[in-house]
Amino acid sequence: MLGWEFPPYISGGLGTACHGLTRGLDEVGVEVCFVLPTAIPVGAGAPGHVKLRSPVDLAAEERRVARQFEHLALRRVDAVLMPYAAPAAHEQIVRSLIEAEGVEVLARLSPGEAPAGQAGAAGPAAGPTRGMFVHGGGVHYAGDLMGQVYRYARLAVELARRESFDVVHAHDWMTYPAGLAVAAACKRPLVVHVHSTEFDRSGENVNQQVYDIERMGMHGADTVVCVSHLTRNIVLHRYQVPPQKVEVVYNAVEAPGGAELETPPIGHTEKIVLFLGRLTMQKGPEYFLMAARKVVQKFANVRFVMAGSGDMIAQCVRLAADLNIGRYVAFTGFLRGDDVDKVFRMADLYVMPSVSEPFGIAPLEALSHNVPVIISKTSGVSEVLTHVLKVDFWDVDEMANKILAVLRHPPLQKTLRHHGQIELRKLSWRDSALKVKTVYEKLAAG
Repeated sequence: MLGWEFPPYISGGLGTACHGLTRGLDEVGVEVCFVLPTAIPVGAGAPGHVKLRSPVDLAAEERRVARQFEHLALRRVDAVLMPYAAPAAHEQIVRSLIEAEGVEVLARLSPGEAPAGQAGAAGPAAGPTRGMFVHGGGVHYAGDLMGQVYRYARLAVELARRESFDVVHAHDWMTYPAGLAVAAACKRPLVVHVHSTEFDRSGENVNQQVYDIERMGMHGADTVVCVSHLTRNIVLHRYQVPPQKVEVVYNAVEAPGGAELETPPIGHTEKIVLFLGRLTMQKGPEYFLMAARKVVQKFANVRFVMAGSGDMIAQCVRLAADLNIGRYVAFTGFLRGDDVDKVFRMADLYVMPSVSEPFGIAPLEALSHNVPVIISKTSGVSEVLTHVLKVDFWDVDEMANKILAVLRHPPLQKTLRHHGQIELRKLSWRDSALKVKTVYEKLAAG
C-alpha cells in the first residue's frame, strides 16, 4: 500500500481513510506493507516555517501504532510528499523543512528521472535539475513536487523488490506513479484508490500535470476504487476510464465508545456551529460565512467556529469582517488529535458546505461524537446518510434556515442525534475492507 499519511498526523480525509481501511483489512486478515515518505510535518509556526517530527518521536509513534495491528508493516522511503500543497508552494515548504531543522531530507534527484521499471513514464520534463542548493555539506533537492513524486516511485520500486506481496494499492495521485512502477517492475496487479480528483480540488482550472498523472494511474490500474458514485461519475466522464473496472467502496468511521455519546453540554450559553476542514475553494467556507451572517440576524447567541487552515484563510478572515460578523466567528487554525475531539464535543451542529466532496469523512466523525450535521448535496457521503439535513452549497438562505431550525428546536437536535447513531451502525471500516479484500482476491487470482 502506497500513501503519505499513516497514522493521520495531518488531519486530512485521506490519512484518516488510509488508517481506517488498513485497520479494517487487519481485522479481516489481510497483511499490509504500508510505504510512506520520510518527512512528516507537525504544523506551522511563523509564515513559511514548517516543523518536522523528530526521528525519535516518529519511531516511537510508529511502534505504538504497530502494536495495535496484527498484520501491518510500516516502511519509509526518503522522499517528501506534502499533502494538499500546490506544486508552486512545495519548494518553499521543503526548503523550510531543511533550513529550519538542519536535517538531510533528500539526496540529489533529476526531475527528468523516471522510476525504475516504468519505461516511458510521463514524468517532469528532462533537463537541468531545478532548485538545487547546498546544505550541511551535501547537495539537496529543494522541493520540486513532481520530482519528489517520481523519487518516491523509484525508491518504492527498490523497496518492493525486497518484499513479498500479491497486490499493489496506491492512494491518490502522488502515489500513482509509484503504483504503476511497482506493478510493472514486480508484475503484480494494481489498485488505485480515488479519494479526490483534480476537478474536486481545482474546479475547471486543473493542473495539467496532475490531471495527466491521475489519468495515467487510472488507465494503468487493473481496478479503480472510488469513494462514492459521485467520484465514479467523474472518473468515467472526465478521465474516460472503462466502467467495468471502476468499483465504489464507501469510507466509514471508527465506532464511538459508549461514554462518548453522553457528552455533557458546553459550559457557556453560546451555541457552537462548527466548520472543520481545509479552507479551500473545494470546501466552500465562504458559503458557511454567508449563511452565518443570515443566522446572527435572527439568533445572536451563537458562535461559528472555523477549524482548519488553507489558501483561503486570509480571504475568510476578510469576508467575516466585511460581513460585520467578526465577533461571531472564531478561527482556530489547524487542529489535530485531541483538539479535534474537543471541538467536536463542544459543537451543537456541524456544517459541511462543500462545493465538491468526493466523500467527506468529517460528517461521520461529527455523528460519532453525537453532533447533528448539515451536509452539501454535492458530496459522496450524502449517498449513504439519509437522516441528516442536506442543502445545496450555494443556497445560503436554506443553509441558514436549517442552522436556525437545529439551534432553536431541541427536539429536532435530539431526533438528528438519534438517527445519526443508527446511520453509523451501517458504516464500518471492516465492511469497507471486506469489499476491498474481494477486489484483491479477484486480481490475485488472475
